[in-house]
Amino acid sequence: MKKITILGSTGSIGTQTLDVARNNKDKFEIVAISANSSVDLLLEQILEFCPKYVAVYDEKSANKLKEMIPKNIDVEVLSGMDGLVKICELEEVDVVLTAVVGMIGLVPTMAAIKSKKTIALANKETLVTAGELVMREARKNNVEILPVDSEHSAIFQCLNGENRKEIEKIILTASGGPFRGKKKEDLINVKKEQALKHPNWDMGRKISIDSSTLMNKGLEVIEAKWLFDVEVEDIEVVVHPQSIVHSMVSFRDSSVMAQLGCPDMRLPIQYALTYPDRLETDFERLDFRKASTLTFEEPDMETFPCLRLAFDALKMGGTYCAALNSANEVLVNEFLNDKIGFYDIPYYIERTLKEHKNRTNPTLDDILEVDKETRKFLANILKNN
Repeated sequence: MKKITILGSTGSIGTQTLDVARNNKDKFEIVAISANSSVDLLLEQILEFCPKYVAVYDEKSANKLKEMIPKNIDVEVLSGMDGLVKICELEEVDVVLTAVVGMIGLVPTMAAIKSKKTIALANKETLVTAGELVMREARKNNVEILPVDSEHSAIFQCLNGENRKEIEKIILTASGGPFRGKKKEDLINVKKEQALKHPNWDMGRKISIDSSTLMNKGLEVIEAKWLFDVEVEDIEVVVHPQSIVHSMVSFRDSSVMAQLGCPDMRLPIQYALTYPDRLETDFERLDFRKASTLTFEEPDMETFPCLRLAFDALKMGGTYCAALNSANEVLVNEFLNDKIGFYDIPYYIERTLKEHKNRTNPTLDDILEVDKETRKFLANILKNN
């Protein structure tokens, strides 16, 4: 039985991970869970899964949760970053599934790697901001990083048993989000309610906005570079609106391997938790008689400049990707709070990259400092505009 810590158990990935655990009670034990402040849902999860530890990032919410838990329930409630780190370092834990959104996932994930835990990675920002550092630490500690994102899981499965030196190209598929086929003039005044309506996937608010700008795919490009040790020139993005082909690998002999399936995040979650085994599921099966049309398009980087900016940041190296990520986090939040427009997101990201003071071969402290600097830089700009 694998013993699991879930960072971000109340979000979309976290709740679907618990659904996988619910259907495989003889395979997984949930030792620890965490959330930022969603104490009502956390309490439900505590009562059902009986974890030994729960970490709540927001200290006031942690205190509230303590008062809500029945006296007969034996669970230790932790708070802050120290709490997140502790549940990643627990001796009895085998796998840490990182499903938090944002830079908050970096420090506890690094702690888990140093504690030699297998990482089921759903937190994009960990590799986007500190890919070289994280992968170096994983190699040093002989730790497996198993991708949970459907695209990276697809590539991982395609490469299983293959010689990675024979990769010619990684091909990431993108649904195109809710605005596929639109032009810039169509999106100038778009509202958050429209951007949140993803056609194929049930995702959290931040990731849904990233999908609408194609930044989500840009972040996945950066992740793919580090996960699969390829050059940026060897990563390609194609728009595939059916979301059936989850990604592909082209090899130097001209063969192309693809992983296909119905859109269901529980599949890559379960594969990461059970790897190298596969468990039987009752998930929907792909019926090729009904999915007879699979189409592919080139992404429109003029209408969706965030994808281009992600490629640019990756090519520039150093801490540019960290600055890109932090700027995007700030600006998506501003957009969700109706404080900026849709195209202000790429506009201010580009301004951030132009002003960024790069650090080559950054340390963890460098990356965390860039995050603070970027947030301060944008706070000043947005206040004066």
